[in-house]
Amino acid sequence: DLLDREQIQPNLDLLSKNIKSKVVMVTGAGGSIGSEISRQIVKLKPKKLLLVELNEFALYKINEDLKNIDQKIEIIPLLINIQNKSRIEEVFKTFNVNTIYHAAAYKHVSIVEENICESVKNNVFGTLIVAEMALKYKVANFVLISSDKAVRSTNAMGATKRLAEICIQSLYDTQDQQSKFAIVRFGNVLESSGS
Repeated sequence: DLLDREQIQPNLDLLSKNIKSKVVMVTGAGGSIGSEISRQIVKLKPKKLLLVELNEFALYKINEDLKNIDQKIEIIPLLINIQNKSRIEEVFKTFNVNTIYHAAAYKHVSIVEENICESVKNNVFGTLIVAEMALKYKVANFVLISSDKAVRSTNAMGATKRLAEICIQSLYDTQDQQSKFAIVRFGNVLESSGS
């Protein structure tokens, strides 16, 4: 109703290609976007779903929600800050990750403006850590969830997301293309907690 157009139905064959029977990792899994991505992934029957989240309550909540969707799928909640390189590497060493959806980010424009250094550390360097580990451990698919605010940024949040995109593009260009990297920019998402 809001968009004044027909709903576009997803192509399930395309969606399940990198998920069905694979080990999938979602960073920022407790956030509004990460949690919805996780709900959709569970429906596509991954072998394992790794939920990486910094906020304990958000991780608990999405873990419980996903168990109610499908109790047969192995869901592993991991309370980790993506800026912690040794812990992120431990995850890659322990699990043979096939696909990553990287949604972890500080995204509220006004909060990021007041906390620029922390936002750069998280949105840029945290992304770089996860992407470098993905390459090191030969992850097949890496998807960065970015923002429309990365286009000609007028605020610090958009600038950090653009820098994260540049990091991903640079890493992709310097590797032997064994790993597929993709960047998607989300605009305003209905019912999300974004700004």
